[in-house]
Amino acid sequence: MFETIIGIEVHCELKTQSKMFSSAPVSFGQPPNSQTHVIDLAMPGTLPSVNKKAVEMAIRVCHALHMDIDSLLRFDRKNYYYPDLPKGFQITQQYHPIGKNGYLDIEVNGQKIHINIEQLHLEEDTAKLTHDDDYTLIDYNRAGIPLIEIVTQPQFHNSQEVCAYLEALRMILIYTDVSDAIMAQGSMRCDINISLRPEGSQGYGEKVEIKNLNSLANVQKAIDFEIQRQTELLLNHCPVPRQTRRFDEKTQMTIAMRDKELLADYRYYPEPNILPVRLPWQWIESIKDHLPVLPAQRRDKYIHEYKLSVKEADTLLLNKDLSDFYDQVIEQCIYYDTVCHWLIGDVLSYLHKNHLHIHDIFEVQDFAKLMNMTGQGIVSSKQTKQILSLMILEKKDPLTIMQKHHIQQMNDENVLIELIEELLDNHFQLVQDYHQGKTNLLGYFVGQVMKKTQGQANPQKTNQLLKQLLEKRKT
Repeated sequence: MFETIIGIEVHCELKTQSKMFSSAPVSFGQPPNSQTHVIDLAMPGTLPSVNKKAVEMAIRVCHALHMDIDSLLRFDRKNYYYPDLPKGFQITQQYHPIGKNGYLDIEVNGQKIHINIEQLHLEEDTAKLTHDDDYTLIDYNRAGIPLIEIVTQPQFHNSQEVCAYLEALRMILIYTDVSDAIMAQGSMRCDINISLRPEGSQGYGEKVEIKNLNSLANVQKAIDFEIQRQTELLLNHCPVPRQTRRFDEKTQMTIAMRDKELLADYRYYPEPNILPVRLPWQWIESIKDHLPVLPAQRRDKYIHEYKLSVKEADTLLLNKDLSDFYDQVIEQCIYYDTVCHWLIGDVLSYLHKNHLHIHDIFEVQDFAKLMNMTGQGIVSSKQTKQILSLMILEKKDPLTIMQKHHIQQMNDENVLIELIEELLDNHFQLVQDYHQGKTNLLGYFVGQVMKKTQGQANPQKTNQLLKQLLEKRKT
């Protein structure tokens, strides 16, 4: 019937210490209108200066997205009047984006999709508007914060592909350390351009833009609703108006904001207050040389070298701090799967529950020591869990905790054999029942040994010895 064509524009705030063209601080969560500057408010006689760190961060992302980088840095002026734009214009890069012709490979339902990225450009953010029924509040703290805008070609066909791309891009922004990319806080948000066309046709339908989506859930809902809305219009032989719309969380619908502006409405021209800047190629290449290991490379290493499952690797990668911590631990520990098991299990659960970061509770060397002891069978799984809790509570290394709390695993076979023989002697009938086919009693015997040793017997060795000693008693 109809084919959906979607293009994406992602705006990402860069985590610089100051704004794009002024020295005003960048700090989330401050009182409204407390982080402003005369340059960002366009006071007479003020002139902008380019934030070098923002340019470096933009280049970092360009390299991560395999883009062609323009070494001549140029800015343009985008003219429009709106309450969130105190200057009456925005400084951007309409004609000469810093990056072009990149790509990002994503995976959807096990199928790889090659996403072509048209451009990445630098600009300044606008103020934040808070709408109510009778009034609108303006917070200029956000005005002037450095932004990069990343624009794809229109090649997505459904909300699932879009969300997969946004998650992959978000991880790159986090792993290149240019942004927190927290959609709920507005440091990453996206505009979605959607059009429908008859299946098999080559042209594009009338484009509708959905502005400022701030969560993957809202992206998915907005796209699905808009596809349905446009489909119904076309089936009823009604034209799809060229509009800018927003997604309303209360009604779960997209709502028209205004007719879509034509490009000429913005009256772009070169920014007269910022001269072109030639960026040295040595500097551009040095930024590439210092790129961290990106998510796709880490994932490949986790799965193929460390033999983690796809689910384990993806869970680690979703939390950069956790992934970094894992990489540091396995430099001191060869039990890759053991480290991963504890990090994405009990540790990650504790971090989420208490809103903490991994380095708030563990030192790398201490965690590695415990994982080595766990992997070598020196401590049991139950004891590992106990030691982890005490490490968090007492802020001590695992060896100190084991000595203080008398935590150790019983591995002496002679001692274990003596305990097991005594146990079997006292449960003659159960031994007979085991030999008659009730093999689930093995678990009961293991439990009794663990109870007798207060959980310190090596469970694997206990299990092995029990089987051997029970077999000897077989008549």
